[in-house]
Amino acid sequence: MRPDARAVVAFLGEQVRRRPIASVTAILAVILSLFLTGTAVAGLFDRDDGDPARWTVAPGAGATPTPPPTTPAPPPTVTFSAVGDIIFGNAGALPPNDGKGFFDGVAEALAADLVMGNLEQPLTDDTGYRKCGEDSTACHAFRAPPHYAAHLRDAGFELMNLANNHGNDYGPDGRANTRAALEEHGIAHTGARDQITVTEVEGVTVAVLGFSPYEWTNSVVDLSQAASVVARAAEQADLVIVQAHMGAEGSDQTRVSPGTETFFGENRGDPMAFSRAVIDAGADLVIGHGPHVLRGLEFYRGRLIAYSLGNFAGGGGALSNSGVLGLGAVLKVSLTPEGEFVDGRFVSTHMYDAGLPNVDPQQRALALVRDVTARDFPGTGALLDDDGRISPPPS
Repeated sequence: MRPDARAVVAFLGEQVRRRPIASVTAILAVILSLFLTGTAVAGLFDRDDGDPARWTVAPGAGATPTPPPTTPAPPPTVTFSAVGDIIFGNAGALPPNDGKGFFDGVAEALAADLVMGNLEQPLTDDTGYRKCGEDSTACHAFRAPPHYAAHLRDAGFELMNLANNHGNDYGPDGRANTRAALEEHGIAHTGARDQITVTEVEGVTVAVLGFSPYEWTNSVVDLSQAASVVARAAEQADLVIVQAHMGAEGSDQTRVSPGTETFFGENRGDPMAFSRAVIDAGADLVIGHGPHVLRGLEFYRGRLIAYSLGNFAGGGGALSNSGVLGLGAVLKVSLTPEGEFVDGRFVSTHMYDAGLPNVDPQQRALALVRDVTARDFPGTGALLDDDGRISPPPS
């Protein structure tokens, strides 16, 4: 303990009373010297209790104090959250209460600096465009009313990917109506061919690009086109995020391996080759969807690849919630403005009977993703702890 000013004065008074004037003069000279060198009087003495008689001269009294070591400030980060496929339902089979509260079970988990999703249906009235033939049994066309964009906004979504196999269900007019509905509610969008959507997040510029196998979008099949648009985006923004609708569909498609994947004869890209190509071109995060099931997480050149985030929401029975088809996730990732991975978390979700998403306390999605990640990427797979915390593998 150190004496306060009143204790010092009391001590000096006692010395003046008890000691010869020469000693007192010496004491005052020392104190004056300390003041002149900028050292506080309180630093001259140490004591173990309140008895001034036991005060002793502190070691190093009169020396210039050494400032305490400073801890470097943590680097600034931007936090993203992303989910997989979202379908509200279809005209004639829409959710209860006109969709209000559709995302209430997951709104808290979605919170981030930038919240993104894959909107796998147009928000449009009927445009007269017919994707499916009258006798088709394996073709599905979805649409929800344009005002459903408000439900996305209310849940916190700020940017939607439109590049997927249902984005064109009602033709070019349906796509235009979807963009207009989102913009009316302050939601950005991406996914058109050569479209680079740049937004500012916490003072950091972020470019988000959407890819799919279709000619009206950036391509997951043409790797030179994909790399070119990513490279241009990297010149326009600090960070580049890729949304990619890629890979074969079905409950048996949770695994990832090198090579092209097809579905009903359609080339759905080579997810591994595509993801590496866009990272080589400048992408900082790759978010996959399309197989309707979850897939593993991998790090490549320090950048995270989520090969598929599965089904997030499928109102009105639009998406099956049977077995692994009902499992989804909220992926949360923090990056520095230079694109370096800082932190991540995988939040398990599940579509209950009405197809609405809820956080899953059983963490079935986490268990699945840990398993397939370990098997598909033994050396490069992300590490996920019991709480879903994501970290890179040892270098």
